[in-house]
Amino acid sequence: MIVVTGATGNVGRPLVRALVAAGEQVTAVSRRIPTGQLPAGVRHHQADLTEPENLKPVLDGAEALFLLTSGDFVAAGGNLGEVLEVIRAGGVQRIVLLSSQGVGTGDHLSDLEDAVTQSGLEWTMLRPAGFHSNTLQWAEGVRGQRTVTAPFGDVALPTVDPADIAEAAAVVLRDAAHAGSVHELTGPVAVSPREQAAAIGDALGEPVRFVEQTRSEARAAMLRFMPEPVVERTLDMLGAPSAGLRRVSPDVELLLGRPPRTFAQWAARNLAAFR
Repeated sequence: MIVVTGATGNVGRPLVRALVAAGEQVTAVSRRIPTGQLPAGVRHHQADLTEPENLKPVLDGAEALFLLTSGDFVAAGGNLGEVLEVIRAGGVQRIVLLSSQGVGTGDHLSDLEDAVTQSGLEWTMLRPAGFHSNTLQWAEGVRGQRTVTAPFGDVALPTVDPADIAEAAAVVLRDAAHAGSVHELTGPVAVSPREQAAAIGDALGEPVRFVEQTRSEARAAMLRFMPEPVVERTLDMLGAPSAGLRRVSPDVELLLGRPPRTFAQWAARNLAAFR
């Protein structure tokens, strides 16, 4: 049996489907009750990682666990060491952690990965680039004015489809040979915000105008929902990314046996959000 935390999110939902399609028994864990139907046979358990004791009922018989720590977990002062202690005591053998590309480049802190590697459990790290789905924040502007507003319009990064992350996670969760491995997950090419806006327009069959924000304008908008240090670090990474953040990784294709999906493919598949 495989436990999937964050099971109702952009990665968790397709991961649950991929595991079920592969014949696995799955327990889906999320803070909220799913709004949509889970695949037949999937057990759901409502739990918040900030209260790790609530995980205990789902761990008996679990061989592997997909671990996703949300921004809310970090903001609430969640203790990943306590979560991992509960997981280890429950008899789980392997952890797959959804980390980030920025840990490998030194742009993000490594504290979550460090906790996992020091836990005594077998582990695999997935370090994805930014998600294609981050552009859903543009959906309201595209629906209303056919306009995208964002900073650093021509800075390209190899964003990745959450469905590819999910399929890669399903592979490593099912194969203990990936224990001790770190996989960097990116899209097939670097793509800029201006190019992403154009791809959404192509999918709609209508032009989408791109309006470039200044850094100060973007900063003011982001401060409404993010702490200042996070805003500054994010803007630094988006505006002047390191060579490591720009690098296209082969790992999705190595794991899945096919190229990663492009942003244009993601936009076409998620067109309803922008109509």
